[in-house]
Formats: sequence, structure tokens, C-alpha cells
Amino acid sequence: MGEIYLICLGIEGTAEKTGIGIVDSDGNILATCGDQLYPEKGGIHPREAANFHAEHIVPLIQDALEESSLTLNDIDLVSFAKGPGLGPALRTIATAARSLSQNIGVPLIGVNHCIGHVEIGKLTTGAKDPVTLYTSGGNTQIISYEAGRYRIIGETLDIAIGNCLDQFSRDIGLGHPGGPIVEKHARNTDETIELPYVVKGMDLSFSGILTSAINKYNSGIDLDVICNSFQETCFAMLCEVTERALSYTGKDEVLLCGGVAANSKLREMLQVMCDDHYVDFYMPPMKYCGDNGSMIARLGLLSYSEDKTGIKNSYINPKYRTDQVEVTWIKDKVEHNINLPNNIKHKGAEADILEAYWDNKPAIIKNRVKKNYRIDKLDNKLRVERTKEEAKLLSDCKQYNVRTPFIYSVDINNKQLILEKIDAPQLHEIITDNKTDGMESLFNNIGEVVSSMHNGGIIHGDLTTSNILVDNNMPIFIDFGLGKYSDLLEDKGTDLLVFKKSLTTITPEMSEQYFKWFLSGYDDKKVVKKIDEIEKRGRYL
Repeated sequence: MGEIYLICLGIEGTAEKTGIGIVDSDGNILATCGDQLYPEKGGIHPREAANFHAEHIVPLIQDALEESSLTLNDIDLVSFAKGPGLGPALRTIATAARSLSQNIGVPLIGVNHCIGHVEIGKLTTGAKDPVTLYTSGGNTQIISYEAGRYRIIGETLDIAIGNCLDQFSRDIGLGHPGGPIVEKHARNTDETIELPYVVKGMDLSFSGILTSAINKYNSGIDLDVICNSFQETCFAMLCEVTERALSYTGKDEVLLCGGVAANSKLREMLQVMCDDHYVDFYMPPMKYCGDNGSMIARLGLLSYSEDKTGIKNSYINPKYRTDQVEVTWIKDKVEHNINLPNNIKHKGAEADILEAYWDNKPAIIKNRVKKNYRIDKLDNKLRVERTKEEAKLLSDCKQYNVRTPFIYSVDINNKQLILEKIDAPQLHEIITDNKTDGMESLFNNIGEVVSSMHNGGIIHGDLTTSNILVDNNMPIFIDFGLGKYSDLLEDKGTDLLVFKKSLTTITPEMSEQYFKWFLSGYDDKKVVKKIDEIEKRGRYL
């Protein structure tokens, strides 16, 4: 933005909310006005949403100008959300933005809706470089700025959390929107029942829990109990993947945004998770959590440059990925500092890691501590299951010439493993140290060993560069906390996709080449095809 003072009017309308915001280049929010479509039945119909925007944009612009004590002559820039979102809705707001910019003779810029949420969150909270949990009706993403782009570290593999809550509420006849209805019923009880808990590395899935919750309701189980279970399970999954992203990135801030941030239970659970990890938790004022025009105006100002403006660049993109945007406005690297207690070497997402000795040999104690954001019944079940499964997987890997740490002791009651300490760098460290010698053969070797593991029916579950050690150019695999036994192409493809994402996060310029070398060693076309299929699934609205 430089020294030039600009005022931007932003138009939001990716789904059911019409929003107009006015923000200046000093970061002052001058107006935020909006109105929302509430369907009488069913979900949001794209054409109805588009018609709603068409009816409300002009009156809301007038409201925003009045709130800011400005006129159209004071506006220097018009921005609009070009995606992701509903096609008809996006076309309506893009048309309105084009007309307005031409009529008042100012530049026009289209921006990414998801990044708008992140940037308005940073502006209104003071967060500098957070891991962002973005939860809404159309999107569920864990976002982190890395090397010139906002990277999607994790996301839903099917439906978004907001859509999941809405669909549950609609299907059992409680209406729309579902989030407040489910929250209201959940407050009436502390009782819970078991529902599917699906975390796959950095990603998660809500379709199974939705189906199960509806079936439980139809079988006669108390609605309050189902709603409470629904929240406790879904939000624990969200906390876990955010926790995993914190551990992976080493950042010391978490930002919650999106419409589901209105849920007090989710906020409470995230605060507990952040406290346990000694990091700061931020959430914007509620008016800026949901879809709003001010986030579009703010991002328009941040990303404004002449080569990005004009009618030729005003096309919409209903599947506009967060990581497709080149972030030019972040210049400074933020240093993160987490002060852990002296006795903890590393506070991972799954466990605390402590150094010790076992029979006079250096050892690692992997202690699956209680997760205070999860209810006791769910937490105990997951910790016991994962401790047992990890011990078995670490042992069974050796049958397939996959090197893993030796197990010295298993303590199920305390959810604890005592393992061989291996003095070898993480693949993550090797990549970030910019070491180049032997990288092709290293990634070939990793691919071959992962293929052997998969052929043995073993899925790692969290196949990131932090969970692979390297010794003499050969991989050693650690942390099978999310591992399982499966021969399904879907599970193998998801495993590899986790690895691909972890490469993209830490080395975007070389990730494609590294992954190609990895696949040369892996050499299973059916699984590679499955990766493409998983990546191409629609994850918006």
C-alpha cells in the first residue's frame, strides 16, 4: 500500500450472506453492513442466494456509506470475493462490483474469500502469523502462511463442519441454520454417546459422523445427547488437527474464524488446547468471524496492484483454492517462541516427548497425556487405542524391512511407550537446511520403503517430513499414532497426500520435484491415481 492513502469498498456474497464493508489503508474499518438469507426449508439454493444479493447490494452500499459518513466520491478502490463460493452468487456480486467501479471510475480487484477471513482476523486481533482454523458452512481449513502463500495444512475431505451441522439439523426437522440449534440442545446435558472420530493426518472427515448422528436420532436416542455428542466429537477433531498443525509449524498463535466460531463450545475447547501448548488464542469480534464485506475490502487493499485490477481480471472462480494466491503483502518473517517446561523436550500433537535411559541406553518416553479439550470417555478411548496400535505397527513394520525405533516398554495404563532413541535428523531438517546432495536417491528410497509398508497393509496415518528420520540416506519412520492396518487404495492415497502436503508446506519451490522422486520409488500407478482423485474432490459448498 505504500504511502498512498486509499479507501476500499468490499462486496461479499459467496453464499447466503450479502456483505458490504469499507476499510482504509491505515487499517481502519469504517463500515460493516450485511444481511442474510434464511431459507424456509432445505439448504441454500444458489439461484435464491444470487437473487437475494441482487436485491440487497445497493441498499447495503447506501447503509455502509451512511455509517462511514462517506460518499461514492470518496471510494478509491472496489473489491469483491471472486471465490470460492456458489457460482450464481459470485456472478451477481462480480457484476455489481464491475458496474460500481466503472460508474465511479476506480480500480476493481477480485480477492480470495478464505484469505479475507484470515486477514480481517489478523487486523482485528493483532495476531501476527497464526495457524488459522477456518470453520464455516462451506469451508473447513487449517491455514498457515509459509513461503509466499497461505498453505492449506489440513482440511475436510468431504463436507465442511458448518454444512455438517446444518444438514443434521435440516434432516431431523429442526431447520436452518443448524449450528445454534445443535448448540442449544447440547447445553441441556453432559451425557454423550460414541460417534465416528475420523482424523487422517492433517485432514478430517465429517460425513460418517453426520450419517451416524442421524441414524442415532432415528433409533430414538435423546436429541440433547446426540447434539452434545456431535459437538464434543466434531470439535475435538478440529482441535486435534489444529494442534497437529501447531506442532508441525512451530507457531505460537491460533486464530479461529468463520461462522462456526459463534459456537461457544468450540471456542472453549480451542482455548484449552492453546493453553496446554503455551500458545496464544485469538478470535475476531463475531461480526468479523462470519462472511462480511470488510474482510473483502481489507484484502483488496493488501493485494492491490495495477496488474491485478480491471475487468479482464474480474472473472469468478467457484473453487478458488486458498493456496492458489500469491501473497505479496507479507514481507517480514515472524519469529515464534514457545516456552515449554524444562522437563519436556518436545510437545507434539499426540504426546509429550521426554528423554530418559532404559537399561543404560538412551531412550525416548512417548507419553500420551490427557487432552483436556476432549471429554474423558473419548479421550481415554483414543489414547488407549492409539498406544496399542502404535506399538503393534512399530513392531510389524520390521517384517517388511521398514526401520522403526525398537520398543523397550509398553504401559497401556499410562498410555506410554518407551522407545529407542535414534540420533538422526528429521527429513524436515534436511530439507530446510537446503541440503541438495543425494536428494533424488533419498526420496526414491523413501518411496520404496513406504511402498513396502503399504504392501504389508500398514498405513502410517501421519506421513509428514517430521515423522521421517534419515540415516545414511535411508528413512526411519516414527510416530504411528494415527496409523492403522488397511489395504484400501483410499487409505494409501490419503497417506501419500499427507506426505505431499507436508512437502508443499516447507519447500513449495521443490515439493513437486521431491514428490516425483518419491513416486518413482513408490511405483504404484493405482495409488497415484487415487491421490489425484482425492485432490480433485469438491470441498467447497
